[in-house]
Amino acid sequence: MKKVEAIIKPFKLDDVKESLKEIGVQGLTVTEVKGFGRQKGHTELYRGAEYVIDFLPKIKLEIIVSDDMVSKVIDAIMDSAKTGKIGDGKIFILPMEEVIRIRTGERGEDAL
Repeated sequence: MKKVEAIIKPFKLDDVKESLKEIGVQGLTVTEVKGFGRQKGHTELYRGAEYVIDFLPKIKLEIIVSDDMVSKVIDAIMDSAKTGKIGDGKIFILPMEEVIRIRTGERGEDAL
């Protein structure tokens, strides 16, 4: 099993969610986060004063899938989150040691 973490632009969330549903992903966790990378932030004007906005709003998706689904999930996220502009985000793949469904006690892929 693997944990796929993706940082995407907020307005792409619905597109990504639909793409993941189409390939059979049954669950995901969504968190509103802030951060910066190469995009570096931007400046805004408020009441005549200029402010530097270092951290930009992003969405973090966390998806646990079986090993055979990882490439499908990555492709779905990349296809639906890509705008071609700086700040499209990143995808991280991490090993998942164990998953336990609290309600039933199921473990491993049965708990997904």
